[in-house]
Amino acid sequence: MQKRSTCLQDTAAVINGFTNWNKRDFNQFIKANEKYGRDDIDDIAREVEGKSPEEVIEYSAVFWERCNELQDIERIMAQIERGEARIQRRISIKKALDVKIARYKAPFHQLRIQYGTNKGKNYTEEEDRFLICMLHKMGFDKENVYEELRQCVRNAPQFRFDWFIKSRTAMELQRRCNTLISLIEKENMEIEEKEKAEKKKRGTKTPVSQKRKAEAAIENSGKKDAKKAKT
Repeated sequence: MQKRSTCLQDTAAVINGFTNWNKRDFNQFIKANEKYGRDDIDDIAREVEGKSPEEVIEYSAVFWERCNELQDIERIMAQIERGEARIQRRISIKKALDVKIARYKAPFHQLRIQYGTNKGKNYTEEEDRFLICMLHKMGFDKENVYEELRQCVRNAPQFRFDWFIKSRTAMELQRRCNTLISLIEKENMEIEEKEKAEKKKRGTKTPVSQKRKAEAAIENSGKKDAKKAKT
């Protein structure tokens, strides 16, 4: 095992003692932490070129143990945490889409968006339904997914004469999908809160059968006491 010294090199970006790690290796390591999150060591190891998984695991353990010794640790941590926040956001969006789609047996035909006052004047409900269903089907966090979505829109027979949707750019489709995702998240939250309130209400309310049993028990107890008093 390589001998480790007592401190971390600051902005030069390598941990002293790991003499075969250079600044390029360090930058790849940090970017991989940003991309996958600090706990996904397997994917991080694959991103660091020329290093075995064992080497990356060892390096990672020392880095997280002593990273506070780096002079620019605040910048590095901010970079990693921004990436981890994006990961959590993707997880949240995927869950929201999964929940929404699961409500329908045939989402491409049945799915409805609860627009509220945010319907807008340009996109139709049929277009929005197609965008959300296709985005979920392809995987919204897939690389270049909105370019693929654009091609799907252009090839969809139901939009053959729909110049508006066919002429949207990938960026415009992404903005529309972001709006729809926000509406879906709001709808899911409202449904969840309503279900919690109903469950809580049911939990605090004494069922009729239990209430009747309790009343019968009290009545029987009263009759027994009356008999004892007579005797």
